Amino acid sequence: MNWRDDAIVLSTRKLGENSVRLTVLSRDYGRYAGMVRGASGKSLRGALEAGNLVRATWSARLSEHLGQFKCELLKSNIVDFLGLPGPLLALSSACALLQVALPERVPQKALFKGTIGLIEALKTEFWKPAYLRWEIGFLEELGYGLDLSCCASTGKAEDLHFVSPKSGRAVSQAEGIPFQDRLLPLPAFLSGSAASADARETPLEEQYNQAVKLAGFFIHRDLFVAKGIKPVAARDRLASMIWQDGRTG
Repeated sequence: MNWRDDAIVLSTRKLGENSVRLTVLSRDYGRYAGMVRGASGKSLRGALEAGNLVRATWSARLSEHLGQFKCELLKSNIVDFLGLPGPLLALSSACALLQVALPERVPQKALFKGTIGLIEALKTEFWKPAYLRWEIGFLEELGYGLDLSCCASTGKAEDLHFVSPKSGRAVSQAEGIPFQDRLLPLPAFLSGSAASADARETPLEEQYNQAVKLAGFFIHRDLFVAKGIKPVAARDRLASMIWQDGRTG
């Protein structure tokens, strides 16, 4: 059995002296793992860094075997993030979340496309909102999507200010004020023109802080706790960085 496809490198783990266990997110086949022999050789030096795009060929005698990869570097994305600690941490966080949360060998075409777009967006000054929107889309693709289109109580797509932690649905400012201590703030950049006036007046750095907490709540509850997955350290460090920026921005 074998396949050949474009793939994003998610992680490597050393096996012996010259081999690694490689995990990728492929365009058509989803998250796959396999062994790469001779990974320390010149032809692969620097190619298997998380976030790089490779042309991967996977082969195994039986489908249930670990299999082996042969990889050709298509795009070395990692070099674009040298000296950019924030975007590099965001890239690490995205790759780690995909690594721990995606089921093996299940096609994830939308997430592959979205992650390719994220990698390019992380190279711009708008890397924070791009990453935070990616997390919301990541939750949606895994079946934990938030409904930020209209108020859960009134059904109206205006004056949105909160999110219910129970249902993941938006709540208007008027409906949510009496229960605001039990609700999560909805950043205006995620709800667009439907945001409340007060939400639109919130500084962008504080909105990013709200968004990292919003997505983090559902990632922690529905992935880490519900599935018994160890929290992603890179995501925690990124959240701390954005929180600090929100305080000083």
